[in-house]
Amino acid sequence: MTSSLFQNFAKGLIILLALPIFSNSARAQEHESDFEKTVITRDFLSEGVAVADINKDGQLDIVAGYYWFEAPDWKKHQISPSRAYDPRTEYSNSFLNLGMDVNLDGWDEVVIIDYPGTPGYWFENPKTESTEWQKHIIADSVGISIESPGFIDIDGDGRLDILCGDYEKRQIIWLQAPTTPGETEWKRHALSEENVPGTDRFSHGLGFGDINGDKLNDVIISEGWFEGTADLKSGDWVFHPVQISEPASHMQVLDVNGDMKNDIVSASAHSLGIWWHEQKNDTTFQTHLMSNLTAQTHSTVMADLNGDGNMEMITGKRYLAHNGNDAGDDDTPYLVYYEFTPMIGPFFREHIIDNDSGAGLNIAVEDMNKDGKPDIVIANKNGIFLFENRIN
Repeated sequence: MTSSLFQNFAKGLIILLALPIFSNSARAQEHESDFEKTVITRDFLSEGVAVADINKDGQLDIVAGYYWFEAPDWKKHQISPSRAYDPRTEYSNSFLNLGMDVNLDGWDEVVIIDYPGTPGYWFENPKTESTEWQKHIIADSVGISIESPGFIDIDGDGRLDILCGDYEKRQIIWLQAPTTPGETEWKRHALSEENVPGTDRFSHGLGFGDINGDKLNDVIISEGWFEGTADLKSGDWVFHPVQISEPASHMQVLDVNGDMKNDIVSASAHSLGIWWHEQKNDTTFQTHLMSNLTAQTHSTVMADLNGDGNMEMITGKRYLAHNGNDAGDDDTPYLVYYEFTPMIGPFFREHIIDNDSGAGLNIAVEDMNKDGKPDIVIANKNGIFLFENRIN
């Protein structure tokens, strides 16, 4: 995972020099006063994070790896034996997290996606503090590849599934959350054929959205896109090769410039750059630089932060992503969001939320304090943080 890091960084710099710098109207604006920051802990426990009502008291708790922090005072509890890690020498055993009622028993559980290429697990809520959480494998023999799996409702049943790669078969798949009370295993469904691009153990870049305007969602990777069909279990989605992005994190699909064609927004996982890729047609994308504020933006998520009915993109620096071995690895750990302005060039504005947090491998967005505004929770090698939304 650490090979060719400096080559990738240098390649990223060349691309940045070749692209136009955005105008002053889009430059970063300080908006730290718009979010109230709470440091949950400075321990490195996980690079994944989730929120869930673990103790069923009506308040959302924070989950980071094998620990959960009880609202409102954030008392720490353990799900399974674990420990804090050294951010400069170690990775954690929790890369992405999700909180949901997996077995439909009315209690929220915790999903943990471990090191790339290994299976994922979910831990069954014991309903009492003194009982051990039972560990279940998500899907037998599936090593989850692609470093930014997506928690997405693929089939529209109102429950989040997992979009990812199968490391053994080199195949784009989705893992369907249980739909029957008491069911414990997630069903594996193939979207692509075997041995397709973008499915190596440490592949970077994955998104889900309608590229060609046929009202069916497609799967996007850095190297192209798989054309969606109505059959979500066919295993034969056609791949359209086109170099969309440098190795990226979660790729977002939206109409950035208002031309009625969906574009793609990507963020560099280990190098430098955040871009939007303008769709000219199904096979051509023109890349525009949005920001070179920070490197290692290894997760993105969409949310309507300002209440205007439009979605913003949140991202941040994965601080010490490779334990200090990347160029700029320990630079300022910014957390930022991007407001999109279709029809008004340069079509986005960058807002700084914080400069001492960053983001991990996924970002949780939920209304934690029930004031009607989405809040942000992150976990990474810099700690665990809550940002309560105060945007007027």
